[in-house]
Amino acid sequence: MRHIWSEAHKRRLWRQLWIALAEAQREVGLVNQAQVDDLRAHIDEIDVDRAHQIEAEIFHDLMAEVKTFAEQCPIGGGIIHLGATSMDIEDNADALRLRESVDLLLTKLTALLSEVAAQIERWAATPIIGFTHLQPAEPTTLGYRLAQYGFDLLTDLTELRHVRAGIRGKGFKGAVGTSASYEELLTPAPNASPAEPTWSATQLEARIMTAIDLEPFPVATQTYPRKQDWLVLNALAGLAGSLYKFAFDLRLLQAPSLGEWGEPFGRRQVGSSAMPFKRNPINAENIDSLARFVATLPRVAWDNAAHSLLERTLDDSANRREIFPAAFLATDEIVRRATRLIRDLRIDEAAMARNLDKFGTFAATERVMMTAAKLGADRQEMHEIIREHSMAAWADLAAGRPNSLPARLTADERLTIYLSQEEIVQLLDAGHYVGDAPKRAKSLAKQIKETITS
Repeated sequence: MRHIWSEAHKRRLWRQLWIALAEAQREVGLVNQAQVDDLRAHIDEIDVDRAHQIEAEIFHDLMAEVKTFAEQCPIGGGIIHLGATSMDIEDNADALRLRESVDLLLTKLTALLSEVAAQIERWAATPIIGFTHLQPAEPTTLGYRLAQYGFDLLTDLTELRHVRAGIRGKGFKGAVGTSASYEELLTPAPNASPAEPTWSATQLEARIMTAIDLEPFPVATQTYPRKQDWLVLNALAGLAGSLYKFAFDLRLLQAPSLGEWGEPFGRRQVGSSAMPFKRNPINAENIDSLARFVATLPRVAWDNAAHSLLERTLDDSANRREIFPAAFLATDEIVRRATRLIRDLRIDEAAMARNLDKFGTFAATERVMMTAAKLGADRQEMHEIIREHSMAAWADLAAGRPNSLPARLTADERLTIYLSQEEIVQLLDAGHYVGDAPKRAKSLAKQIKETITS
């Protein structure tokens, strides 16, 4: 990702575009083969220091590269950038870099989803206590909880693929998008031979864009529509948001009060400079820190699109040099860390069983209520009876006493006229109260695997 957003790679793409322009112009007789060959021979001779030296004098980065390239090309240097405006080069290069970056992220996201699918399948039927409002709720399964992250990431994969398919270049349309400069170049001179080919500016553009394998926008101003940048950064922010939730949940579940999950922790890893016993969730915290940053960037791109007045203003230029590499590098790091966390996630089965045993009895009271109602009991009356016993039993737990809920319920004749004590105890076994979560989790894992291979 650093390579894609490096100065050297950007300038090589600029040169690639200048060569594609020159090659198309050669076909219509505007330049000769020797000039094109000269440019191609020097495409890799990137000299950032020389370009910066020239830029310090002329205050124009692209023209500094034109001059640097021209100095290296004694034969073809004079025809570089013929008919073009800066954004014919820069915007197409940016589109190519956006596409390269999304492709790289898609590869890494696919690998992450593969790890997620494997974990979902592994833990599909393992019961755990669920939490709503950060309070113990009904049981679910670990695989089904992981499936929630998997579904979000599958949505992100679909969105990134869609965005990637829609990335376009400006094309070669000149200073305000009218192609006037190219039309002028392509207009035959008064003494031109009838045998010389005549192309339209649209045909010239199509030839160049085919050579670089990039579809152009059908209309553009001096730049391509900046809405494209917003769409790309939105997709990155969406992916960052999905992994933010996973990382935040991991941080909660690693707290000793729950202790169900934990980050992988190296044998010599240090958790705290002051407290040697600490095992802080530093990778999850890093993900959340970076994801918050990525989430802010679509707003910058929104402003760039909304404030691109008339045929273009330059107030997007400085921040676009920052937001693209920053967004992609941060998202790349988020995905990298998340892949390791998912793959090497520490699962404490004893802690999960302990929490399920501690809180699951309360959650399973819904089974008692519904079963009694099926046998003729008043549902509202059963709800109030169970609520009273639950509050009292919860107070016992809070005071450090054993969970008294099973004993309270099995001793209440208002319940036992419908259910035997044995039936009540059996219904309070929360480990079997997970509905179709295992089936849904496995189905989602299958969908993930099918999607990432399609």
